[in-house]
Amino acid sequence: MSDIVISEFMDEGAVESLEQDFSVRFDPTLVEAREQLLDQGQGVRGLIVRNRTRVDEALLARFPDLQVVGRLGVGLDNIDLKACAARGVEVKPAVGGNGSSVAEYVIGGALMLRRGAYFSSAAMLAGEWPRQALIGREVSGSVLGLVGFGAIARETARRARALDMQVAAFDPHLPAEDAAWADVDRHDSLDSLLEDADVISLHVPLTEATHHLIDADRLQRVKPSAVLINAARGGTVDEAALATALREGRLAGAMLDVFEQEPLPEGSVLEGAPNLILTPHIAGVTEESNARISRMTADNVRAVLAHKPREAGA
Repeated sequence: MSDIVISEFMDEGAVESLEQDFSVRFDPTLVEAREQLLDQGQGVRGLIVRNRTRVDEALLARFPDLQVVGRLGVGLDNIDLKACAARGVEVKPAVGGNGSSVAEYVIGGALMLRRGAYFSSAAMLAGEWPRQALIGREVSGSVLGLVGFGAIARETARRARALDMQVAAFDPHLPAEDAAWADVDRHDSLDSLLEDADVISLHVPLTEATHHLIDADRLQRVKPSAVLINAARGGTVDEAALATALREGRLAGAMLDVFEQEPLPEGSVLEGAPNLILTPHIAGVTEESNARISRMTADNVRAVLAHKPREAGA
């Protein structure tokens, strides 16, 4: 019987630190084997997941002794928070662990998409020399439009200003008098931000309100020279509408790290869309951030279990 089950990849040093105090089952293949994962639940007090393990009513029913879910990251849309709260299960995200990684990903995407010269390898190897066609744009002086202005967006803004970008943001949940708005052009509506921005970057959770936040109507508002980056949550962008905008030249480029269905289905609506970079939900995962997040999560889970010892006979 294990005290802690880890169903997705985690830094091995952090796993070893947990093994000093607890019985641990570390098996990253469990995320692909739902029934096998559910079979591990009896007696387990701690569960550590990333974004693909669904912590729902069905899982909680099979983990009757569960006390804490450690999230290797910050997004919680794969975890039923109400169901966890009803059972007294604490949910502990690794807040702040991957901010630098996501911010660097966004800035890197902005540089690549604005310049537009990095899609030429196949043509070059075929003997072409498309120099005139690849004259792109600088990020210096352009407007970075941040949809949501939480901690990661602020990290991104700080790096953008170092590149002489202008920073604008829309966040209806952040009061206008908050000090975070210093040096940032605050927009009162998403539509006005989209009309102003040269680089649009999403930094919002997936909720009913943000599902398809960027849809066909909103994509009509952006500049044809603008680019879009989503390293936040799949489902916040209408992928079919985005692909159409790219094909019709109403958007200069896009980079997506998150998707409505992960992995992407065969025959995705995104297939064949031009000036599109796709990555497998990796923006927040670097060697450094993985070590930070894993250490934070191990500490979070250890702290909860230390204050909630296993009941006698359990």
